[in-house]
Amino acid sequence: MHKHNVKKSIYILPNLFTTMNLFCGFYSILASVNARFEAAAIAILAGTLFDLMDGKIARATNTTSSFGMEYDSLADLVTFGLAPALLILLWVLEPMGRYGWCAGFIFLTCGALRLARFNTTASTSSDFEGLPIPAAAAMCVSVVLFFFEIQVDPEPFRVVWLIMMFMLSFLMVSSLRYKSLKKISLFKPMKFNKLAGLILVLAAVATEPFIFLFIIFSTYVMSGLALFVVDQLTHKRKTETHIG
Repeated sequence: MHKHNVKKSIYILPNLFTTMNLFCGFYSILASVNARFEAAAIAILAGTLFDLMDGKIARATNTTSSFGMEYDSLADLVTFGLAPALLILLWVLEPMGRYGWCAGFIFLTCGALRLARFNTTASTSSDFEGLPIPAAAAMCVSVVLFFFEIQVDPEPFRVVWLIMMFMLSFLMVSSLRYKSLKKISLFKPMKFNKLAGLILVLAAVATEPFIFLFIIFSTYVMSGLALFVVDQLTHKRKTETHIG
């Protein structure tokens, strides 16, 4: 009996990180409603860190569970689905009326579909099928923070942000391949050159965080399209070689 209770108590740690992720989404929604858009964006960004940590901690401590996966998906839908949709809507798209809230709703819906597909599709690949919802949310966040950093009015670019929301929605439910961060482990040895590269990246982000985060997340979002082009070219080359 004592051993069973100890085993159950270990699960508190990853679920606590998931709860912090959910809190970040809740706080972001409150901040967006009160027109504190920079705070709302930073809260979602903090949520991505808690979301990254809860899975790694669960795997490192061997405390993964069906309950934890479902709870994590529910938290992700709030923090990375509802919160960024509301943030972009209230920040810049609200004057567009039906087009604005339709873009936000489609983003939320595609995020929910993306999570449902991830939970129900067994995959042996280390890559993601479709853009992960935290990455889509991070792209929204990085845009907001980037414009706060350069102090430019986002309203003249309203159509661009509308298209961005539809594009991110499509990428989430697409079959494009995206590299996963699951291979990266905080509890295993790392080669010196990788450690040095990571330190340089962190140093660059620390100097101009909002600008470099925008570059990093934009690059990741576009990487799925780049991998698709590479796969198509590789497949075409193999076909031509086989025919020849």
